[in-house]
Amino acid sequence: MDVPDCEAASAPEPHAGRCVAGWWDMVLRNLRFIPHSCSTLGRRIAALYNSFTSKSLKEHIFPPLMDMLIYLNFFKAPFLVDLKKPESRIPHTVNFYIKPEPRVILGIWHTVPSCRAEDAEGKDRCWYEAALHDGNPIIVYLHGSAENRAASHRIKLVKVLSDGGFHVLSVDYRGFGDSTGKPTEEGLTVDAVCVYEWTKARSGKTPVCLWGHSLGTGVATNAAKVLEEKGCPVDALVLEAPFTNMWVASINYPLLKIYQKLPGCLRILMDAMRKDKIVFPNDENVKFLSSPLLILHGEDDKTVPLKYGKQLYEIAHNAYRNKERVKMVIFPPGFQHNLLCKSPILIYTVRDFLSKQWA
Repeated sequence: MDVPDCEAASAPEPHAGRCVAGWWDMVLRNLRFIPHSCSTLGRRIAALYNSFTSKSLKEHIFPPLMDMLIYLNFFKAPFLVDLKKPESRIPHTVNFYIKPEPRVILGIWHTVPSCRAEDAEGKDRCWYEAALHDGNPIIVYLHGSAENRAASHRIKLVKVLSDGGFHVLSVDYRGFGDSTGKPTEEGLTVDAVCVYEWTKARSGKTPVCLWGHSLGTGVATNAAKVLEEKGCPVDALVLEAPFTNMWVASINYPLLKIYQKLPGCLRILMDAMRKDKIVFPNDENVKFLSSPLLILHGEDDKTVPLKYGKQLYEIAHNAYRNKERVKMVIFPPGFQHNLLCKSPILIYTVRDFLSKQWA
């Protein structure tokens, strides 16, 4: 008969029975933890809910929106550029990284003066680092919002400065380019101070200048004030297209102009900036500085109008004891906000000012 064989085939083997029993025991053991897991999950959900409901909707929306509009670091252009290989964009340049604080790594390009281009061929980062004390002045370049250190107008400026005999360290703040972290005013200031101090530690007697453009002017004066308070004033400061403070600059900011006609919207945006501690107070910072200060501004700058650069100059000139340490140069129409590097007098203006200050 075939029946006994069928019954035998359906009956489990002894070791299979043990496996099923073991599996069932494991399920029963895990079930004991479900109440605890549910309780933990419940507490987390409750905490998130309380956090969300403790703020108004505008508090959830506008601070992140202002961060996005001020820094624009989400715009990673130019795209498809390998930031680890700067030689594809600019000659005699090396890429490296430094760590200003835990979980933050900054990407930096070091471009040596053009007069050292042949010496730099095939050299590694150690050679570039040692070159910082060769006597050629150094500029730590702090760029404006959006894009990264490979942006075309930034590369043009670096080439002009390199041809003019400067080392240039082009810094991507936290959250920009391939640098890690999230941008905040305090964080960007820490980044600038760190890069300056790192450079000074390797430059010997070679002077180091902080150069800020647009948003970078706020980073530069914040860093300069911190260093001044430490008793180590920066060797010089160049502010290209500066504003008085970010609150004033934001009112004129092209991306925010569309909101000015909406009732109460501008006040909400300003409150959001206050909440996120976005100030970049150039007008207050310059009152505490003693470093040589050069302000550069284009007459036809529509992003940061010339009047703000003039106001900042007046504030600094009135605050400085040594008036010769403060100078402003206004460039004729044609260069707008990003292209002062195209002016044939830029490099001579900068070199003349710094050479007199450092004589």
